[in-house]
Amino acid sequence: MFRYIENADPQKFKQLSKGVDQLMDEGVAQLFTNKMNGRRIIGTVGALQFEVIQYRLEHEYGAKCKYEPVAVYKACWIESDNKEQLDDFKKRKYQNMAVDKHGRDVFLADTSYALQLSQERFPEIKFHFTSEF
Repeated sequence: MFRYIENADPQKFKQLSKGVDQLMDEGVAQLFTNKMNGRRIIGTVGALQFEVIQYRLEHEYGAKCKYEPVAVYKACWIESDNKEQLDDFKKRKYQNMAVDKHGRDVFLADTSYALQLSQERFPEIKFHFTSEF
């Protein structure tokens, strides 16, 4: 599950940022930053994790957040030995590209069909479904 995370109190930007970074380091969820708009996206395995993150941010870091829906089917870390094809893919899919907390490229496929089509059209790109590859 994926959602945009937004700061509910602009005066608490540093607390929210620090809290999100520390929670992600704990492995509570995955954090992605959309390349097109710079918005931060949280990825979890279940809806309850969003509530846990929100609770912990407020009670441990003094920061309030809100979530907004985002159309993401699956996050895929991408790599390729073919730099030209990888660059072409990232340019064509720019609106679906993000980086993880380590700065690695992640393709945020919005549908299973978009993912399948990308895999067919870009055969030299490896799509990894976990960050450990």
